[in-house]
Amino acid sequence: MSDTTMSLAGKRVVLIGGASGIGFAVAALSRAQGAEVLIASRNAANVAAAVERLSGTKGATVDLRDEASVSGFSQNLGAFDHLAITAGDWDGRLFRATQDLDLAAARNGFDVRFWGALAAVKHASRLVAANGSITLTSGMLTHRPRRATLLATAIGGAVESLVRGLAVDLAPLRINAVRPGLILTDHVKQMPPDMQRTYVAGLPLPRAGSPTEAATAYVYLMLNSYTTGQILPVDGGGGLV
Repeated sequence: MSDTTMSLAGKRVVLIGGASGIGFAVAALSRAQGAEVLIASRNAANVAAAVERLSGTKGATVDLRDEASVSGFSQNLGAFDHLAITAGDWDGRLFRATQDLDLAAARNGFDVRFWGALAAVKHASRLVAANGSITLTSGMLTHRPRRATLLATAIGGAVESLVRGLAVDLAPLRINAVRPGLILTDHVKQMPPDMQRTYVAGLPLPRAGSPTEAATAYVYLMLNSYTTGQILPVDGGGGLV
């Protein structure tokens, strides 16, 4: 592989969930590498604010819970090189013990993070360049479940299994996922400090990561043209404990 291929310069990158958090960090890092970046999210005001913050980007709205919205969004994309999906609001009702689960909230969690991601891949994959990539998002709790996190564990596991199936079904298009640990997004910063410390206690790197540290993994998976069907952890060594 020549060094010239290890760059996003001149590439088109689409980020669903790119208006905030990890997604916005991926947008910023991609833009810094010279990519043409489209930021998409459900909330139009958030998209507009993100585009204003990050010069040179474009914005669009899409609701992953609505396949018609995903289809319309994809029809307006045109050809592009890389898609990353980080969308998914963690409703507090997802974090409950089994006997106290709100199943409507549970279904909504799957609607966005699993079914929504699959809808985006279904409709957008035909537009991705032959040497391009799609990167989904799971999470640390997939392999480090805790009490009252069974839904987060289940959703992450479903996403990771989906990645492996898509990598075979859509080959040679590359499909991967990033498995972030606790990342200091605006949402996580609202967690009580004691709760944050509990999530990272015992890790080889016992701290939360930055959105930029997580974003680097997405960009790596865009750039490495010999990587597919893989789950890349960015979790401070969570897999070791």
